Amino acid sequence: MEKRPIVSSRHLAEGEGWEASEIEYGLIIAYNAFSRWMTRCMSAAGNTDLTPLEILVLHNVNHRSKDKRLTDICFLLNIEDTHTVNYALKKLLKMEMLTSEKRGKEVFYRASEQGQALCQAYRDVRARCFIDGLSRLDMTGEDMREMASSLRSLSGQYDQASRAAASL
Repeated sequence: MEKRPIVSSRHLAEGEGWEASEIEYGLIIAYNAFSRWMTRCMSAAGNTDLTPLEILVLHNVNHRSKDKRLTDICFLLNIEDTHTVNYALKKLLKMEMLTSEKRGKEVFYRASEQGQALCQAYRDVRARCFIDGLSRLDMTGEDMREMASSLRSLSGQYDQASRAAASL
């Protein structure tokens, strides 16, 4: 039986660089699985009302207990559409998961006690349902760090290609 590449778009998998289509398909299904995981994990942690973006924003704001501005959050999550993050922030504020403080022209956000508790509950569910299962994969911590580094490098390549495409 012929071994064929697993791709999402056959027309992108022909000729030079066809392997990139395999990576892109992997990214597509990983992104969708990760989004589904985040919402299900958050539901198990006690909140069924958050979208994947809102979950990412909550975790990012809670990260290291440092106040963050909209621009900081967008930069760290590599999100260009600030209005989607701003909407997420407003929803999280309304749900009392975050607090905000205006300093001059800037608004700074911080996870509230309720938001911190939800992040901890998410962490507990993640440990039980995801982290425990990682031991079944044949990957060391070093392998995982290398994969994470490769994904960050790949994101940089996509960013550069986006800038090149925008200049055409």
